[in-house]
Amino acid sequence: MKTCDSQKFTGAWTALVTPMHGEDVDYSDLGKLVEFQIAGGIDGILSVGTSGESPTLTHVEHLAVIAKTVEACAGRVPVLAGTGSNSTSEAVELTREAEKLGADGFLLVAPYYNKPSPEGIFRHFAKIANSTTKPIMLYSIPSRCGIEISVETVVRLRAEFPHICGIKEAGGSCDKVSRLVRELDDDFIVMSGDDSLTLPFISLGAKGVISVASNWLPREVATMVKLMRGGDLAGAQKIFATIADLCKKLFIEPNPVPAKFVLARAGIIGSDAVRLPLCGMSAANREIVAKAMDAFLASKNN
Repeated sequence: MKTCDSQKFTGAWTALVTPMHGEDVDYSDLGKLVEFQIAGGIDGILSVGTSGESPTLTHVEHLAVIAKTVEACAGRVPVLAGTGSNSTSEAVELTREAEKLGADGFLLVAPYYNKPSPEGIFRHFAKIANSTTKPIMLYSIPSRCGIEISVETVVRLRAEFPHICGIKEAGGSCDKVSRLVRELDDDFIVMSGDDSLTLPFISLGAKGVISVASNWLPREVATMVKLMRGGDLAGAQKIFATIADLCKKLFIEPNPVPAKFVLARAGIIGSDAVRLPLCGMSAANREIVAKAMDAFLASKNN
């Protein structure tokens, strides 16, 4: 079953943060961050996912960030727009509007908080899939949503809606990744949603990662994924060894708080501001993350 160019959604993708200055979205820094990603060799960009602080952006800002990202990428790399919601009608509306803005596809998170049944989950995604013919990637992250998108539901959705072409799997289960790869067709894309599990997931048949770490380390993550997919496990492991500690520290506080701190400290963006209920890192954790950054930089120079 080949129903869309699913291969354009493989490789190393960045779950892009949304830069802010005070309470306002910093669209200038957003454009600079996109350029940094492309210069680093990233394969694609996810706009307004969890890392992009989708829960606290207004609808106007949400769509404006997608529009700016599409404009900045200018066709050089594809853009997935995060248009999921726990309200089906809201997700349909965001998906339709993002399609008008030129997004190449959509990332749709499991409907959180409501805790729907498997049938409700199926109908939720079916309703959205009926609103667009562009590619859709599902997003299963039980730790945030309280539910997962089961393998059985993914198989059912893929059979009925061939433009549902992949899943970002962030449940931490190698067994589930293995099942997805076995039970879905070869053109269906499984992507790691966890930087620390990228290599084992690819070894089981996943085709890349949607990464938080690549906000600062696009070249390292892109090279690591390319090596792993090309069969060079030793080369990929060597790169991962240099970034593993930082990948762990990026979740010392809720994402994207540490990622924004890293980007601001590196001078890639002008501020590490986040919106409440997120807040800046504690002084102790800032020191821990800064040490991890410095250790990585030192490893590059050795």
